[in-house]
Amino acid sequence: MANIIEITDFEAPELDVYARLTENQLLNRAEPQKGIFIAESPKVIERALDAGCVPISILVEKKHIEGQAHEVIARCGDIPVYTAAFEVLTKLTGFQLTRGMLCAMYRPSLPRVIEICSNAHRIAILENIVNPTNVGAIFRSAAALGIDAVLLTPASSNPLYRRAIRVSMGTVFQIPWTYIGQEDCQWPEQGMQLLQELGFKTAAMALNDNSITIDDARLMSEEKLAIVLGTEGDGLANDTIAKCDYTVRIPMSGGVDSLNVAAASAVAFWQLRAR
Repeated sequence: MANIIEITDFEAPELDVYARLTENQLLNRAEPQKGIFIAESPKVIERALDAGCVPISILVEKKHIEGQAHEVIARCGDIPVYTAAFEVLTKLTGFQLTRGMLCAMYRPSLPRVIEICSNAHRIAILENIVNPTNVGAIFRSAAALGIDAVLLTPASSNPLYRRAIRVSMGTVFQIPWTYIGQEDCQWPEQGMQLLQELGFKTAAMALNDNSITIDDARLMSEEKLAIVLGTEGDGLANDTIAKCDYTVRIPMSGGVDSLNVAAASAVAFWQLRAR
């Protein structure tokens, strides 16, 4: 049975997670096992629950308790469900963006690279992509266009940041992902070697004199391909490009020389999907 709690005190510490903690505080690098993320809207929360994420509490507009939030609340057991009218909830920063419902959840432990890549045929690697909107959009394209897993270098924005989850429409819970380039597997040297051992050829999305076009038959024939995407603005590091098996470009017209990394990822995932 749901534990419904009417909000009367906006300074209550139980509400800090929704209104006053920063993303870095939620991440809790000092104690990763206590890390939290915020999922927004019933659909996204359901995808997180389907992926096995453990809920802590819910913040919901009162009128939705017996409406669109009912099934989600029922799945979450007896955790606290904080509620008030919309006019009251808007005093909590960001609530007006949520479609009526937020859920605080524990961050799941991340798998090892080998666990999610051993049986994969198409993976994406995000090198130092720092904008959570771009990360979320890339995950949404990956889920829609047949990417089996996503690897991120440590400087990339965390896929469980609130904006990334929202932009991805919860697909960050559908696509297996983890970090590559940690202390025991430096990127790109050891990371590239690990991918090679797993049978992957690597394709750097970059513009240079050695680039081949994205429809090159050699790319299409690769059984296992890792599509490597670089940071906004500067793109991939030269060292990364040099270590990749292919350097790939998307043909452009109209005097445009490049696309936003999220848009480029969608084009690349569609063209290079396993067939």
